[in-house]
Amino acid sequence: MVLEVVDVTKEFTGVRALDRVSFALEPGEVHALVGENGAGKSTLIKVLTGVHRPTSGTVLHRGEPVEFARPADAQRAGISTIHQEVNLVPLMSVAGNLFLGREPRRFGLVDRRRMNAEAAEILGHHGIREDVRRPLGSLAVGAQQMVALARAVSAEAGVVVMDEPTSSLEPREVETLFSVVERLRGRGVAVVYVSHRMDELYRICDRVTVLRDGRRVHTGPLRDLPRIELVSMMLGRTVGDLREHGATAFGDEHRAATEPVLEARDLTSGQRLRGVSVSVRPGEVVGLAGLLGSGRTETARAIVGALPLDSGTVLVGGVEVGSGVPGAMRAGIGMLAEDRKAEGIIPNLSVRENIVLAALPRLSRFGVVSRAEQDRIVATFVERLRIKVSSPEQKVSELSGGNQQKVLLARWLCTQPKVLLLDEPTRGIDVGAKAEVQALVDELARDGLAVLLISSELDELLDGADRLLVLKDGAVVDELVGDQLTQDNVLTAIAAGQPAAEAS
Repeated sequence: MVLEVVDVTKEFTGVRALDRVSFALEPGEVHALVGENGAGKSTLIKVLTGVHRPTSGTVLHRGEPVEFARPADAQRAGISTIHQEVNLVPLMSVAGNLFLGREPRRFGLVDRRRMNAEAAEILGHHGIREDVRRPLGSLAVGAQQMVALARAVSAEAGVVVMDEPTSSLEPREVETLFSVVERLRGRGVAVVYVSHRMDELYRICDRVTVLRDGRRVHTGPLRDLPRIELVSMMLGRTVGDLREHGATAFGDEHRAATEPVLEARDLTSGQRLRGVSVSVRPGEVVGLAGLLGSGRTETARAIVGALPLDSGTVLVGGVEVGSGVPGAMRAGIGMLAEDRKAEGIIPNLSVRENIVLAALPRLSRFGVVSRAEQDRIVATFVERLRIKVSSPEQKVSELSGGNQQKVLLARWLCTQPKVLLLDEPTRGIDVGAKAEVQALVDELARDGLAVLLISSELDELLDGADRLLVLKDGAVVDELVGDQLTQDNVLTAIAAGQPAAEAS
């Protein structure tokens, strides 16, 4: 085995995140690691990569016991990680990020000409044709993720950990990723592959380990395991049980009111948005479909006041919204951003502080915020959203990604919004948590909330939206409703850049 943990337990304050878990990687295998959010996947990865030291148990590298005190120790041992959220330096150049910590040198100084040339060559093998001197943060999220992938596999690692690597990628980039995985397998590199997308797992993975509530419940060949059994193991209950508890897809038809609560008219911002108009009625879920860079996220950011506009108007209840994010919040608009790490959670604050953050102005009386009222609100949403937390005072950074997402959702819900913009709300979330979030959004719409839903998963949009706007190159090219909501119509509109009916 190239990497192994034996009977590893990891405890935090009041929480046992891993309970006597054993996990082994063979050279040249692609090993799927799956489980609900809070199952222990992230904690196990952090033990493997030196972020956490186990409370008890043993970590073996090539058969020898090791103690990784920090991630740099694991990296020196040949263990690279591609995180779900890009974990690089946005203000540094693409080349600088690619060679960070191992820059080529000449006469003791960084040889930038050589570094740039080698970076361009490496990225070219991964289908990236960007100027490597540009700041990494100026690239699209998908391109940044491909840079992180190139960095990990170019480090001559013996183990590569991929945590939801395709969550920000376009189909072309996903195919490039799969080609890279095959090359790694051919070189005898072991890959730990974490994903909630079943098609990906069954396409490229050899074995699977299932975690639930911090324990390992299964390890074995993936091809021998029917998908329904894999889902059942992850959830600890049958799919029928899940439906019985209300965790269904969005799918109900909403009885939307006649007048829109949200109207965005002719939003224009350079080449990013070109005359986009969106309206959402109370109790309606409107979806935004399109490829990465089509203008979906830019539309949401413009509505919430985070993207400067050249022209256009946003109205809530027929009243024009004030400028910037504060104006949008006062009007009753909330937004769950795509990148929860960079634009969502405040990692050093507690779950309580993260939840009540947006509601503080409403809770304040003469500059004093009632702690009792904070506690009441937090307790309500922790229970309603089934947030797994040892205490409201636990740091939000200690929660799993799915539970962090629920904390952010609770933050906006406690402001009692009229409109909720959801940008990739189920990104990186496992089957169980995804169904819970979808059921919650459906419930919120039934209660009269207007919802704008953005997702890169077409099935999620088709199942969840009452209407669907298709965007391409910053403009709306089609609007689909009722029987028109089909995968073929969406793909045709995206490809043709015009309504599917006309393209047909």
